[in-house]
Amino acid sequence: MSRQVFDEIENLVTETRNPRTMDIDAKNTTEILQLINAEDSAIPAIVAGEILHIAHATDLVVETLKHGGRLIYIGAGTSGRLGVLDASECPPTYGTDPEMIQGLIAGGYKALLRSQEGAEDVFEDGQRDLEEIGFNEKDVVFGIAASRRTPYVLGALNYAKTIGAKSIYLTCNPRHEVSIDVDVLICPVVGPEVVMGSTRMKAGTATKLILNMITTTAMIRMGKVYENLMVDLRMTSKKLEERSKRIVMMVANVSYETASALLEKADGHVKTALVMALANVNAEEARARIEKADGLIRKAIGLS
Repeated sequence: MSRQVFDEIENLVTETRNPRTMDIDAKNTTEILQLINAEDSAIPAIVAGEILHIAHATDLVVETLKHGGRLIYIGAGTSGRLGVLDASECPPTYGTDPEMIQGLIAGGYKALLRSQEGAEDVFEDGQRDLEEIGFNEKDVVFGIAASRRTPYVLGALNYAKTIGAKSIYLTCNPRHEVSIDVDVLICPVVGPEVVMGSTRMKAGTATKLILNMITTTAMIRMGKVYENLMVDLRMTSKKLEERSKRIVMMVANVSYETASALLEKADGHVKTALVMALANVNAEEARARIEKADGLIRKAIGLS
């Protein structure tokens, strides 16, 4: 088994040596930073090359969420932490139910703080963790594995397929080298890392960019953004309370006092307050319009 794993790793793009950083240990601080920055600067263009696949994944996520399903990220190490991070940021930013987008990581949540070596090697644990959260055919699983071979992730993707659920897979190795059957495959090939095998660097950066793109676009498509403003946030902290007032002031062109009053009548919900102001209706009518418009403010106020 050890030799098999060695052979798998030896040929991975993410595990090869970077010819541009072979003498990085002989550089001074500024030179090392310049090398790292030069490698990082190529990542956005690499991600851009995957836009069509990212769009396919995003559309799949939107359809899943609109029909009552969930988006479940699953990964190990850095990949798992990035999935958990993205999932955790959606409720405060977009007012989503914490159950709607979740992140699972090999070794459990303790692995967020301290590496759980070996947890990623158990194929069956991917299925087990999905089963524990009641994963079903309405959900979509989003596997993240920079190396493309993480058994924990592959086990989860395999389970999704057996129960008829949709699946997305993000890996930083070439598409033609990936044989697993998924609905959407995203492959930002960022090349060898600055330090061989340290996929928390370029691979991690590409992953973070893509996850940001997918959930942000999905939230926009679901009406949680008006113009370029977050309008489904809840006033759960002083900062969010004042941000909510500022958004209502900017969009509706009203005073601080009027914005505060609108939000009070809207039970602190920015989107409702905006429809009240822009369509000149009460809170009950605003909520009805929002529901009829599938959450889209432009439709709710009759702009489109």
